[in-house]
Amino acid sequence: MSAVPSHTHIALTDILARIEAARKAAIAPAPETRLIAVSKTHGMEMIRPVLDAGQRIFGENRVQEAKAKWPPLRAEFPDLELHLIGPLQSNKVREAVALFDVIHSLDRPKLAHALKQEMVREARAPKLFIQVNTGEEPQKAGIAPKDTPGFIALCRDELALPVIGLMCIPPADEAPAPHFALLAKLAHENGLTALSMGMSADFETAIRFGATHVRVGSAIFGARDYA
Repeated sequence: MSAVPSHTHIALTDILARIEAARKAAIAPAPETRLIAVSKTHGMEMIRPVLDAGQRIFGENRVQEAKAKWPPLRAEFPDLELHLIGPLQSNKVREAVALFDVIHSLDRPKLAHALKQEMVREARAPKLFIQVNTGEEPQKAGIAPKDTPGFIALCRDELALPVIGLMCIPPADEAPAPHFALLAKLAHENGLTALSMGMSADFETAIRFGATHVRVGSAIFGARDYA
């Protein structure tokens, strides 16, 4: 590693300090808050300094991008933990189960059944978050809050999927706190302890409501180039 820290290394250090400060300020934080460094659209020249700085949990939005980027690093970093935080199409389930350690976007019965079938076939069981559409936005994926208990029962109890918690993305034009509070309430009522909530602009608020996983990308890697 270079003697002069890269800007991504410096940004990572800052985010970790802010997470710790938010945890200290929270009345009842989760026992642990894990940082997912969201590396979607970024190449190895941006990711390598963050790996060298000790970060091992990364998030990707697309199965194909992650498949092209991460497998060569598994041998070099055996403690690497890869999270799928974007939508998962049913035709990508086989690749997702083989590649990811955690999937945050379980959002419909068809996907639940496909994941179950593939986990049995692969003898590999990534941990799962159920995505809840807390704002009930028609353009956004996720289970409606009122349907969440029934969907949890299907996934966890009927299919015996390894569901560990809930995930949400609040509406961009609304204060995030009520959505984080709703997600925490749904998780508590259904015996789930993990909460994937909070991104670069609002992760400190999410920590106040008990986030166990925060998904931070642009605050570490800078603005993304989608060209």
